[in-house]
Amino acid sequence: MESLALLPTLSLSTTTTTSKATAFLRSSTTSLHHRRPHLSLSLSSTPKPTLTFSSHSHSLSSKPLLALKPLNATASSSSSPATTSPPPTKSGAKLIPLILSVSVGLLLRFAVPKPAELTPQAWQLLAIFLSTVAGLVLSPLPVGAWAFLGVTASVVTKTLPFPTAFCAFTNEVIWLIVISFFFARGFVKTGLGDRIATYFVKWLGKSTLGLSYGLTISEALVAPAMPSTTARAGGIFLPIIKSLSISSGSLPGGESRKKLGTYLIMTQFQSAGNSSALFLTAAAQNLLCLKLAEELGVKIASPWVFWLKAASLPAFVALLLTPLILYKLYPPELKDTPEAPALAAEKLKNMGPVTKNEWVMVGTMLLAVSLWVFGEKIGVSSVVAAMLGLSVLLLLGVLDWNDCLNEKSAWDTLAWFAVLVGMASQLTNLGIVSWMSGCVARSLKTMNLSWPAAFGILQAAYFFVHYLFASQTGHVGALYSAFLAMNIASGVPGVLAALALAYNTNLFGALTHYSSGQAAVYYGAGYVDLPDVFKMGFIMAVINATIWTVVGGVWWKILGIY
Repeated sequence: MESLALLPTLSLSTTTTTSKATAFLRSSTTSLHHRRPHLSLSLSSTPKPTLTFSSHSHSLSSKPLLALKPLNATASSSSSPATTSPPPTKSGAKLIPLILSVSVGLLLRFAVPKPAELTPQAWQLLAIFLSTVAGLVLSPLPVGAWAFLGVTASVVTKTLPFPTAFCAFTNEVIWLIVISFFFARGFVKTGLGDRIATYFVKWLGKSTLGLSYGLTISEALVAPAMPSTTARAGGIFLPIIKSLSISSGSLPGGESRKKLGTYLIMTQFQSAGNSSALFLTAAAQNLLCLKLAEELGVKIASPWVFWLKAASLPAFVALLLTPLILYKLYPPELKDTPEAPALAAEKLKNMGPVTKNEWVMVGTMLLAVSLWVFGEKIGVSSVVAAMLGLSVLLLLGVLDWNDCLNEKSAWDTLAWFAVLVGMASQLTNLGIVSWMSGCVARSLKTMNLSWPAAFGILQAAYFFVHYLFASQTGHVGALYSAFLAMNIASGVPGVLAALALAYNTNLFGALTHYSSGQAAVYYGAGYVDLPDVFKMGFIMAVINATIWTVVGGVWWKILGIY
């Protein structure tokens, strides 16, 4: 699961009034070593509240902080309120989720008769895998820790030998995902992503709808070179949205949030899935989907180009319609933002010319994307292209090794992705996946369903079961192979089934406030209510499914995918 906290902080202090322009110009920073301004709401002896910004160092791993001072506090006060120690953090596994997760595997292993078609080793591995998946849903421990327990159980019980259990740690796709996190960190550290988004605010920001389109388009442009939706949300777009909202008097937590902030947050949140679905390298789970599909015999030549070609039309239509649909269903109170372009222009002026590191970042990403597109023809794989790009960033000082070491989400992803991919691969090798898909396919055939009907049922089931998951990549590792095998066994063309499941993996990231890393970032901003997240998440899921089914279905037929 991606995780990245980059939320501006709120504090109560005594200060002077700040102009709207200053609020926007100084609100968003993208360098790990630059200083991020933080909103401070001051209540002095006068009845008028004032907005100020104070600078504090920030990093990609920083956490939101709420600092409260007494209303009668003064800047020169010599006394400070008594500090209280934070309550001790509970360590270890959560007992009830632990018992439930382990029970799932034990019940299957010892209470359910083993089918004659399967070996004892296969049945035991399935039990361990189901306990691992149950733990992903119930979270008795962090994902990486629980996955490590799962692979340990497979080795201790002699279900898998050590080399087999850890074979996926050399998987090229997993290392491509890890390096992608480092690219995302480079975008944030150099400030390039922030600069691109601010240009679109300048060009399209005269109205609230135009502002939303500017942010949506800019995310689609940076997505292929910044393959972490959470990093894009927390490192670039949330700070910009918050600063624009605050400068327009739209503050989180109160009624004023509906002026601008709620609409911009909801639109960016719902659009992010389509941006991630547009490019193969726009999200980590996309690469994992194609790797798992390959293990089931579904191989796509020139995957980067083919993925973009297949996704282009439905994704473009969805990206164009999402801001407009939400403008009608979830309208902002403030329709015009005439000062936004001027504020963006002033911010760009204060940012200065494009820095050397930003140019290096641009050149490196152009090199990487070019190799992702044409690399197969010259014998350069995707992971080698990414390794070359990272090497350039390290050699030229855009990133240093500490940046890589501090990217905890990358190393966490390496650990638990490899475990899930390894288990899923062995389930396929031991015949579990083919046995399960065969059972489902026979059930569907007894209903006399054509393959398009079976395709629709399986895609809908795969999509809405995500209400049980708090991670897109966890969902893929747990269920993608099984659902793809069911589709193929039901007569669905393999490439169509593989791509549709992969695109759905991006689209269900906006179902709930816990369905993805970016969901937690946007919901945590305080601009949208929880019932609205669930309501609009379901409505937009139905709308996106309609767009991708109708537009995508026609487009894929033209391309000859089925």
